[in-house]
Amino acid sequence: MSVFERIISGEIPAHKIAENNDYLAFLDVSPLVMGHVLVIPKQPEDYIFDINDESYAGLWLFAKSISKAIKSAFPCKKVGVAVVGLEVPHAHIHLVPMNAVSDMNFSKEKLKPSADELASAAQKIRSFL
Repeated sequence: MSVFERIISGEIPAHKIAENNDYLAFLDVSPLVMGHVLVIPKQPEDYIFDINDESYAGLWLFAKSISKAIKSAFPCKKVGVAVVGLEVPHAHIHLVPMNAVSDMNFSKEKLKPSADELASAAQKIRSFL
């Protein structure tokens, strides 16, 4: 069972942003920048392009709504999008508030926010949904 499946089941706590029957958005606990959100399908699939068409389209529409809230909560030039998929064997989309290309550099050292900082960031994003 992947870490994301354990988050979906509630076994591992997460700073959830939004959730419905099919998708979940939550803060990355080791973000590139504050406001970095992961969007996942609840149905486990390792490779994003193996997701069936309806679920794939739904995942991106769900991510779009989350990106608007991120941009409002963490004013930035754009919300960057990345699908890397090597860290966890469960398809996921990274949504990252960005003001410079370097904000999307996955090889740089990640932030280590406290639980309180993450809770505050999650509440801030949720307030714009």
